[in-house]
Amino acid sequence: MIYQGKGIRVEALDNGLAEMVFDLQDESVNKFNQATLNELGEATQALAASDVKGLLVSSAKDAFIVGADITEFLTWFAKDEDGVIADILTVNELFSAFEDLPFPTVVSINGLALGGGFEMALSADYRVMSTKAKVGLPEIKLGIYPGFGGTVRLSRLVGADNAIEWIASGKENRPDAAFKIGAVDAIAEPDELRDTALRLLGRLVSGEVDYKARREQKKGKLQLNNIESMMVFETAKGYVAGQAGRNYPAPVEAVKTIQKHAGFERDKALAIEAKGFAKMAKSLTAENLIGLFLNDQKIKKIAKEHVKQSKEVKQAAVLGAGIMGGGIAYQSAYKGTPIVMKDIAEEGIQLGLDEAAKLLAKLVDRGRLDARGMADVLNRIRPTLSYGDFGNVDVVVEAVVENTKVKKAVLAEAEGQLRDDAVLASNTSTISITELATALKKPEQFCGMHFFNPVHRMPLVEVIRGEKTSDETIATVVSYAQKMGKTPIVVNDCPGFLVNRILFPYFGGFAMLMRDGADFEKVDKIMEKFGWPMGPAYLMDVVGIDTGVHAQEVMAEGFPDRMSQDFKSAIQVMYDEKRYGQKNSHGFYRYETDKKGKPKKVSDETAHELVASVREQQQELSEEDIINRLMIPMCLETVRCLEDGIVDTAAEADMGLIYGIGFPPFRGGALKYIDDTGVAEFVALCDRYADLGKLYEPTAKLRDMAKNGQTFHG
Repeated sequence: MIYQGKGIRVEALDNGLAEMVFDLQDESVNKFNQATLNELGEATQALAASDVKGLLVSSAKDAFIVGADITEFLTWFAKDEDGVIADILTVNELFSAFEDLPFPTVVSINGLALGGGFEMALSADYRVMSTKAKVGLPEIKLGIYPGFGGTVRLSRLVGADNAIEWIASGKENRPDAAFKIGAVDAIAEPDELRDTALRLLGRLVSGEVDYKARREQKKGKLQLNNIESMMVFETAKGYVAGQAGRNYPAPVEAVKTIQKHAGFERDKALAIEAKGFAKMAKSLTAENLIGLFLNDQKIKKIAKEHVKQSKEVKQAAVLGAGIMGGGIAYQSAYKGTPIVMKDIAEEGIQLGLDEAAKLLAKLVDRGRLDARGMADVLNRIRPTLSYGDFGNVDVVVEAVVENTKVKKAVLAEAEGQLRDDAVLASNTSTISITELATALKKPEQFCGMHFFNPVHRMPLVEVIRGEKTSDETIATVVSYAQKMGKTPIVVNDCPGFLVNRILFPYFGGFAMLMRDGADFEKVDKIMEKFGWPMGPAYLMDVVGIDTGVHAQEVMAEGFPDRMSQDFKSAIQVMYDEKRYGQKNSHGFYRYETDKKGKPKKVSDETAHELVASVREQQQELSEEDIINRLMIPMCLETVRCLEDGIVDTAAEADMGLIYGIGFPPFRGGALKYIDDTGVAEFVALCDRYADLGKLYEPTAKLRDMAKNGQTFHG
């Protein structure tokens, strides 16, 4: 044994070769924490002092190295920029020392090699990749860019254009894509990976392949003349900026960094990379995106605790086909859980099957599924007009029309067809689960399972606990949601549950803006600039104005002090005129079909005239006013949901908004938005708009937090 640590060991092999094995104790995956980085330095020193002729690097786990341990490195980011630079350069000294070993090195990539894991592989001379592996540099998703030499080594290995594409997208790349651009040197089946890597290493040791030339290429300058450099970088900056948007600076900063260090050799180039990395690490965007990553880990742990009491879900069913039912059936079948899709009419069944087939056809078109795979998924969806197969079902999701009487009748009828231990769930967006449960004999085996539309895209599922819902029922539905590839968040019952309860005060603020003379197209543009995927008028059109009016009535009944409206809103006038949004091509906008068959919004003068008909005054509203009047009600309702115990943690509240309605991720969520504004400053902001009513009134607890200097996220 040449070296033995808790995360790395180096073993002697035959013929003067050695193997460095990453195998982090007490962890399911390898990652670069500070201890492992220290061991990399020690192992490299031991190898440099040995008589080894060539080194194989491998992993004893299913993944190679998944990246840096972000929880540890938060202490780095808490330092000033100079401190971050110093820490990053210390790590780069370790990677450079490994790269400079006096013999050839080959990495055997058996599974995921991401972030720092792939940067470690890049510091070796050659890379062999399993057909089952993926590689990539996803740091951009955390608001930073690669800082362990990734921008330097990858650009010199595969060219600036390919490196920019990989780094700016943050994608995980398959073996064929990696081999095509030269990021890896060979691909092998899993059972042949080690032998293939060792054979390559033998060729390097024997001199058959000149590893020193490859090494010098990675350590040298980027081989671009002035004209080529200008064309590559200036074109890339414009394109990347357009793709990333103004609120995500890291992708463009990565391009600028590669441009800055292109004319320098490795060590100077790494110093330039470290400086830009530190700048991004200290940004609020990085703070919030890293916070989201940690919150996501937190809610996964919470879900894991729920699942401990779960019953296994081998067979599911959905009641009500159509677009929503078809989407649920598709998602369940695609992720491997067979599902019965029941409707009362053949037309509904066909609509559901067509929806599933349409989604699968898109996967085939993109090359993510072949025809046989599509057939296998469709075969896991069993359409029926009867309850004949329901005796074998573990979980039933009711997805019929959003009407209390209809839902109660369908749920009661279905309950009589199920096994005693089967679970019932309702895909309702507003109706009380406790109220629906009054129609059932076993309310303890019933809960809400609220999917967001479109089902295949939206990651969130709200699992709603009624007054009598058992822990086992919650656990089973959480487990099923996870099997469907969704992120479940358990919430307690109330009108609108979590996401819609918070969304409708935002729409309430929008209605008051229209009342007071704002132009809805201007409002949409401002909120899209703020970071929303679409503004409130466009969002209401997409949700469906008829759906929005119904939900508004439910919310007003549940929270009359702040959600009832004493004026006729622009949303209501659209409804009265039967302008329901995208579903009938007229709402706040008019919708035409584009070349791809998708609805395209077009300005509609009639809509502006209708909004003007319910305008009560013409105020001068600044961009700041518009943002505040929309965001304050949403943020305050999030505070109330946390105080009322609708969710247990700030992490769940914020992630629910990001996954459920597209809250701007770089802003971290509604409660993080309050933290970033400053709780005391946010309360003062609310008081500026106090004349607008209860929607803008801070809670007593929030005022106490402001006085005591507390925050929602530590």
